[in-house]
Amino acid sequence: MEALKTLHKRLSPEQLFMVSVIVVNGGNYLYNLLLGRILGPEAFAEAALLITLLLVLSFIGMTFQLTAAKFAVEFTGEKWHAFKNRTLFLTLVFGAVVGLLLILFSASLKSLFHTESAWMFIIFAIGIPVYFFMSLNRGIYQGKQEYASLSTTYQTEMWSRLLLTIALLFILPLPTGIVVAIGILISFFFGLFPSKIKSLRINKSLVLEPVARKHVIRFMWLTAGYELTQIIINNSDILLVKHFFEAKPAGLYASLALIGRVVYFAAWMFVMLLLPTVVKNRKEGKPTAPVLIKYVTYIGGLAILIVGVCFLIPETVVNLMFGKAYIEVAHMLWKYALATSLFALSNIFAYYFLSLDHYVPVILSGILGMSQIILILFFHDSLNTVILMQIIAMAILLVVQLMYFLNKEIFNSQINIDNP
Repeated sequence: MEALKTLHKRLSPEQLFMVSVIVVNGGNYLYNLLLGRILGPEAFAEAALLITLLLVLSFIGMTFQLTAAKFAVEFTGEKWHAFKNRTLFLTLVFGAVVGLLLILFSASLKSLFHTESAWMFIIFAIGIPVYFFMSLNRGIYQGKQEYASLSTTYQTEMWSRLLLTIALLFILPLPTGIVVAIGILISFFFGLFPSKIKSLRINKSLVLEPVARKHVIRFMWLTAGYELTQIIINNSDILLVKHFFEAKPAGLYASLALIGRVVYFAAWMFVMLLLPTVVKNRKEGKPTAPVLIKYVTYIGGLAILIVGVCFLIPETVVNLMFGKAYIEVAHMLWKYALATSLFALSNIFAYYFLSLDHYVPVILSGILGMSQIILILFFHDSLNTVILMQIIAMAILLVVQLMYFLNKEIFNSQINIDNP
């Protein structure tokens, strides 16, 4: 205990948050690994579907979170309170609508993805409004750079989901999907601790001025559009594989995807730090490019390390994480890790531009990224082909992002020379 207190004092809030994110990612990994080992490939495919559905829907949650994070830096006083008022209302409305739609189409989802029960989708849907509010709460902490509270919300959600789901699998005699859905639902409520709920009120007298409201709406639409395309890009392969392939290969692919996404999960930690820092630097007239370069360097180095390990000892990695039942897909592990690494790097560029209100590269990211889905729809004769299509799409996306960044930097440098 004393060692933890000493560590807390020595680390900056940003470093403490990074450590927390590593722990959360590790816990989420353990959650998936335990499900994979306990359930086996066929049953794990159903559990992975529900987890993937959560990631797909998170584009709305992340829109609220990133919007709150950005304008927590830009707005102050009455403008900030009016913004919170408006965003809380939108959060509740979207949560109710999305939850209701999931309940109404639960039977169709059961048929589409060949699940054992439709109740897993209904239980999951009940928690959507709570999930969106939790995202708004986190955005406020992120923008205010209150990283201790932000870290706690992620910790409470992760640990409750991990411990409760594994326990319920052995206690409740219910289908796997329903048990996983119950664990996810309960974890959303734990994720509300701590929260800014006392500072959030729906007050009709608090209204954003037209210019500010237009700025917020434009940012939200662009962020929602990008988050949607990003989530689809990052999870469409699992959904498409679940649709085109039998249960066993779909479960094997889900395990492969989980291992290969280490880089992406790690990159998200830097995205959380990048956005408020870039917005703050721009507001104070400081250069923003060094922030991007620093985080790209971190992620690039991590990507090289992970892809290298997956190439050199793939069977060892798969065996340690999931067991011998999944070993037949080990030879494809480094390829999937490469595709994810390319996506993670391009993602950093996109969020950097988004935080600076440069929307062209964000739109290009969505357009080019969606090409991955089109490629998989036409070329899916094997799991290896599915992965190759992702590598092609993500490589093109990263090159476009890099070219745009270099063009902007050269253009800005020329302006500084012409106007010393």
